[in-house]
Amino acid sequence: MGLTIGVDIGGTKVLGGVVDSAGDVLAQTRRDTPAQDPAQTADRIIEVIQELAAGHAIDAVGIGAAGWIDATRSIVQFAPNLAWRNEPLRDKITAAVGLPVVVENDGNAATWAEFQFGAGRDADNSMVLFTVGTGIGGGIVIGGNLVRGTNGIAAELGHMMMVPGGHPCGCGRHGCLEQYTAGPALIRFAKADAREKPELAEQLLALVGGDVDAIRGHTITEAARLGDAVAIGAFEQVGRWLGVALADIVQILDPQVIVVGGGVIDAGDLLMKPARASYEDQLAQRGRLPVAEVRPALLGNVAGMVGAADLARV
Repeated sequence: MGLTIGVDIGGTKVLGGVVDSAGDVLAQTRRDTPAQDPAQTADRIIEVIQELAAGHAIDAVGIGAAGWIDATRSIVQFAPNLAWRNEPLRDKITAAVGLPVVVENDGNAATWAEFQFGAGRDADNSMVLFTVGTGIGGGIVIGGNLVRGTNGIAAELGHMMMVPGGHPCGCGRHGCLEQYTAGPALIRFAKADAREKPELAEQLLALVGGDVDAIRGHTITEAARLGDAVAIGAFEQVGRWLGVALADIVQILDPQVIVVGGGVIDAGDLLMKPARASYEDQLAQRGRLPVAEVRPALLGNVAGMVGAADLARV
């Protein structure tokens, strides 16, 4: 198969690109999306595909969407940020653009891209991706294949329960991983400690004019790089929980490589150093058996698009 189009649907935008079999992006475009209007979101997807297909010979289209995708890769069963419920997206888009279409979970799409073309490309057959951003996403490759599960909803890594009865999660449970490791958790930890120990948050508070409620992820990162103890401590808390989760995944799946991506890892060693330390501390087989190497993702914000395009070939 030759060129394919990958479409990555976010909460505020649709990003599309023409991708070749080597994972190279030949053309790219985007549209803003009204998150709570499913019909208009579908229209934006169609516009992106038609624009890209006008200048290239396209064989198929892959669409990555956050949410539960059925096992036939055609129906968005539930997408909390897009107001889609049992949306027959594949058939709707195919009818409009006249091309074969597959629909994939966006975490699976990003995982496939990193496995084929990114940080996991030298892994023989097994890799796990954690994406750490506003929430926690990811995917699992075992035996060279994505693990989708019986109902297409495997690898909801952010909803592993870490603290029974802990912080409430948007999924309806309490104590999920993303409540301790995602961007909002970083902010929550920093705000709490800045209120309790303002004398240790001088740089952080200076960046927000003393207004704790104005603390954001980027200000925590900036303050941590200036040596602010509270900001550094917030990253250490998030990293510690992430390391525990990585070690748990190794105990269950024994992958060759674990890739960590998403916006929060832009902080670099502020997050990854405590995460790696926690991971190594939690490993039962440390010093006895080889364990999965933890690596940063390489493809950035095009991973979902590139992965969706390549999965249209599979």
